[in-house]
Amino acid sequence: MAEIKIAAEARTEFGKGAARRIRRENKVPAVLYGHGGDPIHLTLPGHQLMLALKGSANALLTIDVGSDTHLAIPKQVQRDPLKGFIEHADLLIVRKGEKVTVDVRISTVGDAVSGNLVVLENSSISIEAEATHIPEAFEVSVEGLTAGDQILAKDIELPRGSSLAVDEETLIVNVTAAPTEAQLDAELAEAEAEAGIEHDASDADAAQAGESTEGEAAESTESE
Repeated sequence: MAEIKIAAEARTEFGKGAARRIRRENKVPAVLYGHGGDPIHLTLPGHQLMLALKGSANALLTIDVGSDTHLAIPKQVQRDPLKGFIEHADLLIVRKGEKVTVDVRISTVGDAVSGNLVVLENSSISIEAEATHIPEAFEVSVEGLTAGDQILAKDIELPRGSSLAVDEETLIVNVTAAPTEAQLDAELAEAEAEAGIEHDASDADAAQAGESTEGEAAESTESE
């Protein structure tokens, strides 16, 4: 994973008002911490940070603060729930050769056999990896899988030097048979019953009358 350099500024103002002023300047308030040192409060360029994290949620960042340089990875990133811009970032200081525990995104590739559903039970998996060799994502193939097939955490190929930080039997992908129309109708009826929704005879009559009217209209159009 390539290192992404970001020039940061030391932050001396705190509180909600200061944070709003920083964001109005298209910058992001952040905290850099780790290895027993005091937290370092920073201001980061918003657009540059957004681009860095767009490529990978576990981007390896080289943070320049004056004459000091720190190697770090994102630990927690807060985003605006509506507009998606970064509101605040917590960065963890790491060292080359050091191992860290991170969550890595999982995606599926390929197609299961027709008539089956592929359910991604976990969209990410926690692993322990060297800070400078964190994978951006894992792709798992579901090509040709059928109902009953499963992919577990232990089935994912990890890069050298990495290990699972979760139970190896953790379910990642589950393949099931697609439900039939009758099963879907039964599930809908059960959900309506649990919600207290009742259908009286007039509803059924109205639906039947509607079907009858549509049929008569179709016959009339054909005769014309």
